[in-house]
Amino acid sequence: MKAAVVVLPGSNCDHDCLHVLRDVLGVDARFVWHKERELPPVDLVVLPGGFSYGDALRAGAIARFAPIMEAVAAHARRGALVFGICNGFQILAEAGLLPGALLRNRDQHFVCQDVRLQVEHVESALTRTTGGRHILTMPVAHGEGRYHIDAEGLRRMEGQGQVLLRYLEDDDRVGEVAGINGSLAGIAGIMNAEGNVFGMMPHPERAAEPLVGGPAHGGSNTDGRLLFEGLLHDAESAR
Repeated sequence: MKAAVVVLPGSNCDHDCLHVLRDVLGVDARFVWHKERELPPVDLVVLPGGFSYGDALRAGAIARFAPIMEAVAAHARRGALVFGICNGFQILAEAGLLPGALLRNRDQHFVCQDVRLQVEHVESALTRTTGGRHILTMPVAHGEGRYHIDAEGLRRMEGQGQVLLRYLEDDDRVGEVAGINGSLAGIAGIMNAEGNVFGMMPHPERAAEPLVGGPAHGGSNTDGRLLFEGLLHDAESAR
């Protein structure tokens, strides 16, 4: 199993993702600089969180034109795995590799806190190892995380099972818009129709080992690790 973590100007979660893949999960993982035009032979490409190109214009709008993105798109077209986290999700949406758009948070505030996520189904590579865990907890840290898509696009996504994670409110319900950022239908994470490109605003790499699990869980929350393990399981099975 081999993975690449793309590094763009302004990435700030690249080392976190590499650490989880390489040091926690034992994956042969390496960085790939944004100016490269080819990817090494890998099973998984991760676009990490951060503020690529300073979020100029809007989050992900310039990063979609980075030289490496042509190779990432080709990797996705081959049916190989691509995973975008936070800014990575924004980039994938801007590049047309995932449907919809990520807009400024409803209240125009940057949010940084733990959130609870409802797992919609476990048939995807990202969620298959969550098993009976229908609620996961991990942090968010974003100013442009409000997921939006037109009504027809939402119906299509819902019908094809592309919505994977939704934000839960304090009363354990999923609202028509998420209280945390205003996301339509509470959407926190999705996949493409082919089931090999994934994006989510919460940060699973920040909840992947007990040491940094967060005070709300006594420092032992590893829910994020389950998502990485699902991708690794899928990649190994495809070999």
